[in-house]
Amino acid sequence: MKDHRTQRDAHRLRLRTRGATPSRAVIGLEAEFNLFVNGRGRRPEKVFGDPSRLVRRRMIPRTGKSFQLPAGGAIYFDTGVIEVATPIVELERGCCYRATRLLWEQIRYLRRELDHWARRHKCQCTLQGFSTHYNFSFPTARKSKLRNATKLAYLLAHILPVPVILVATNRQSSAVGVRPRGNRIEVTVDFTPDPALMLATCAFIAGAMETVLRWEDFGLKQLGRHGLPRTARFHLRKHSSRRGWRVTADSLGQNPFVSNINEPLWKLRDGRTLSLRAIAAEALRPFRQRIRQISDSGTLEHIAAVFAGDARSLLDFEKRPDAYDDVGHGIDWGRRRMRHWPRSKYEKVIHRVIAREPMRIGQKRYQVDRMNGWYAIDFREVGTKRRRTFNLDELVRLAAGKPAAAAPRKRKDGKKRRA
Repeated sequence: MKDHRTQRDAHRLRLRTRGATPSRAVIGLEAEFNLFVNGRGRRPEKVFGDPSRLVRRRMIPRTGKSFQLPAGGAIYFDTGVIEVATPIVELERGCCYRATRLLWEQIRYLRRELDHWARRHKCQCTLQGFSTHYNFSFPTARKSKLRNATKLAYLLAHILPVPVILVATNRQSSAVGVRPRGNRIEVTVDFTPDPALMLATCAFIAGAMETVLRWEDFGLKQLGRHGLPRTARFHLRKHSSRRGWRVTADSLGQNPFVSNINEPLWKLRDGRTLSLRAIAAEALRPFRQRIRQISDSGTLEHIAAVFAGDARSLLDFEKRPDAYDDVGHGIDWGRRRMRHWPRSKYEKVIHRVIAREPMRIGQKRYQVDRMNGWYAIDFREVGTKRRRTFNLDELVRLAAGKPAAAAPRKRKDGKKRRA
């Protein structure tokens, strides 16, 4: 016979965590890798079963088949690739640096575990970069028929591709995509093995999205109002997975991934003919202020230098750099130094959770049980083993010594009052 208290507690938990999202804007990065063992492509599910058989330390389970890495992010096997993801990061000054740093910390941890597994099995394992996903939450406060995630993604699909092609793709790339994902926007592009260029990509997308969110609506007329260049030939394709759109090799009339990025080959709707670099430089102008505010002047200067031809794009190389085929062994943070940013409040809480430190809340002590999505964490009360769920904002307040917000309860007259 089923325990009715367990059923009731599980139901209350589902009600509490359903739709639980941060009240503030957040970002997060993901990266996918193909696995090669002794030079042969292998499915990680076939080689390891699940991530817990690859990572030596005991990991905190997450919803579904993913696990929380000891480095702070998540790891899972997704249709033949190894995927790592950062925890959510508060969208504030320095967030792009934090998210990029976090992603490379997950990659470095994964690389070390693979090296240990390879030594134990007397083989060679390599990670080949496949894709990077840049995720940004979509605020619902001003949501309307003219301002929703689908319209925003469609507008961004007209703004982002050329600049992102310059800072994030290579000669073998095939597409840049934008997908509406309910309460967030996801930009998909090839994996970038250069951390500085990944930071530049993240900062440009974040600055563009934060600027566009302040526009009156998300119609295509906004492109002309804000002086954004538009190529004469532009055909969006359906995204390869889920909803969304992509700019592919044939979307602009000729393949931008193999063309000379310095030659004026691209006719615009206003009659001019510009190079990809010149188009990207014009597209940067409306977003410069917000990019500087979210990142810093050094990152903005790097983006502008790539668009001006004063800094290297991966498209400047005749072929895709070898770094794509062996990711994680050499992580070059020093070629273009980035300002150090301390860990955010969310990061500090997540690292404490990963360390499995018991938390005292009032007179009770709690031990972490599992990650419940990206924002909520399930705990078990030490002793009674009863489950309680806290979100990251509640845990930040508790870490700062502030009491968690109490749930409202009813008075005798039926009206709600605070506990």
